[in-house]
Amino acid sequence: MTTMGSATIARWAEVHRLAVAGRQADIAQGVGDRVGRVWLRVSRFADVEALATATLTLGPDASAFYYRGRARQATGRPQPALQDFQQALALYRQVGNRGNEAATLNNIGMVYEGLGDRGRALDFYRQSLPIRREVGDRAGEAAALNNIGHLYDGLGDRGRALDFYRQSLPIRREVGDRAGEAVTLNNIGMVYDGLGDRGRALDFFRQALPILREVGDRAGEAVTRYNIAMIHRVHGDLDNAIRELEHVVDLDRQVGHPDLADDTAALQQLRQQQAATQKLPPSAP
Repeated sequence: MTTMGSATIARWAEVHRLAVAGRQADIAQGVGDRVGRVWLRVSRFADVEALATATLTLGPDASAFYYRGRARQATGRPQPALQDFQQALALYRQVGNRGNEAATLNNIGMVYEGLGDRGRALDFYRQSLPIRREVGDRAGEAAALNNIGHLYDGLGDRGRALDFYRQSLPIRREVGDRAGEAVTLNNIGMVYDGLGDRGRALDFFRQALPILREVGDRAGEAVTRYNIAMIHRVHGDLDNAIRELEHVVDLDRQVGHPDLADDTAALQQLRQQQAATQKLPPSAP
């Protein structure tokens, strides 16, 4: 899909509204697919959910279920997201759309991983990967490899996690998937952070950050800035840790991120820690 400017997207959103009002299902579904795809990339999750819900008032639509599932997943509602993905999966299978079937399997795996059911998550990732390869979806293959790596990192098998990330990263660069490249760079940074190599971790986070800003992924930017903030905190650099967390909280508010309350509390804690440090009397020579 070609990149569309904000004015073009606004016009398409109005076309969608008119199509829904006029009960023109085919138009609403086609336009909703185009607009939803763009809004997801820039973390407009509430708008995506509203758009998809409006489309679904005209009848079942696989893309609308899929996009609404993505929006609900990103805003911390796994069970409604899972229901949407299951609806999308059934419809994609019904029409033999193997590529979108694989994408939906991948997202179902992500929901289960978020719920802590890693065995079930891995099963869905492993269903997705061969289909991605079958249909020649290199970007999707890289996404599946990345997610398997993330799962192994969660299991504490960091060596295996790095192996999958290192398979994913060159494919993402090969196909020009800048958003996906940033995600994998961030994930590699998290592995090194877990291994205690914070200098290397910070290097990967700093590679990811400008890409996330470039592609407008505010949710991903918030995650990476949080990771950078935590490294600054460990090193005792409270000024930079606070500066990064201020960005995180602002981004959380913009996208309706479920971690807003926790991140706000972390920011307040660091500010209190900084204030207490500044009040300490100077140490004796």
